[in-house]
Amino acid sequence: MASKEPDHEHREDEEAPAAEDEDTGAQVAPIVKLEEVAVSTGEENEDTILDLKSKLYRFDKEGNQWKERGAGTVKLLKHKETGKVRLVMRQSKTLKICANHLVLPTMTVQEHAGNDKSCLWHASDFADGEVKDELFCIRFASVENCKTFMEMFQEVAESQNSKEENIDASAAAESLERLSVEEKKVEDKAGEDKAVATKEEKEPEADNAGKADSENKDGEAAASST
Repeated sequence: MASKEPDHEHREDEEAPAAEDEDTGAQVAPIVKLEEVAVSTGEENEDTILDLKSKLYRFDKEGNQWKERGAGTVKLLKHKETGKVRLVMRQSKTLKICANHLVLPTMTVQEHAGNDKSCLWHASDFADGEVKDELFCIRFASVENCKTFMEMFQEVAESQNSKEENIDASAAAESLERLSVEEKKVEDKAGEDKAVATKEEKEPEADNAGKADSENKDGEAAASST
């Protein structure tokens, strides 16, 4: 008698279709209301005269090696009122300041001997919150950008020199004018003192003359009575 094998049932799992999100029309208010806050960059009163992407390095004297300060955008910013120009560079991602100093007449920028896309200069930098004497090296993506930076940097430094000379000349002129006014005041005061002294000298003479006339009249009156 042949045995009958049991039938194996093959069941397939059927996945139920995902229920679609239904729009109930309900409005959910935000838990925290954020107000718009004005962020100051410190550059509101300055005009940008140069803006280039670059990578900045500083020379570590203790380790005797170059250390990267950051990659980002280097700017030359001219103050709208004073006309002073400063160099500012921020890291592209964090916006952290990696260079911040004035461009002074005494500064010069030099080509890097080993790379025509780089240049160097000394500066009293304030990026870390205190003034430090730094030797910077900056590298650009192209030779043209490096030349543009060097030319603008040098032009600004020379213009600041002329501005300082004009300020010194104006200050000197104001000092001379102030000195002239003070000298005139001294002369006028001396003239007033002299006039007062002359008047005081004349008053005793008048008194003496009056006394002499009075004595003469008294003598004549005595002689007449005799």
